[in-house]
Amino acid sequence: MTDCCPSLQLGADTVTAQDYVRLLGMTITSDLSLQQYVSNVSATSFYWLRQLRLVRRSLDSESAATLVHAFVTSRVDQCNALLAGATKSVTDTLQHVIYAAAHVVSNTRKCDHGLTQILHDDLHWLDVADRVTYKLGVTMHRCRHGKALQYLVDCCTPVTDVVGRQRLRSATQQLMVVP
Repeated sequence: MTDCCPSLQLGADTVTAQDYVRLLGMTITSDLSLQQYVSNVSATSFYWLRQLRLVRRSLDSESAATLVHAFVTSRVDQCNALLAGATKSVTDTLQHVIYAAAHVVSNTRKCDHGLTQILHDDLHWLDVADRVTYKLGVTMHRCRHGKALQYLVDCCTPVTDVVGRQRLRSATQQLMVVP
């Protein structure tokens, strides 16, 4: 065996370092970049959009929207809370997927105008950055009201629970302590 990659000996097993790992459908690279994950989601989503485009003439709008939700937007939304604070280039890649999905559902072409209006007013879809913000907001709401998983609830500490910060003006704003 060559020593091209660092390895760790655990009993009789050898664990070799990898460039990336897949965990719960999320691709995590060794430098913790999200680019590989976003590329995988984008490629898979565009594959399904091409397949749906082939049968779009046989579907009504509601059926097309259901299939797009099942095969595309659910992938974009999976683990998207990890995209909080991601660069615009990362979120723009997923935004192109959302635009393409809107084209399939609305049965419009790439050159047709008014896609943003269709996206927001007709389909009631949020942009990728807004989806991330919404998901984080819902998660924090659940944590504050004890409806989230216990390990998340334990991580959320209100400012009013921190000694020395209870009398500050910020304590009346229902803020959480940022770890």
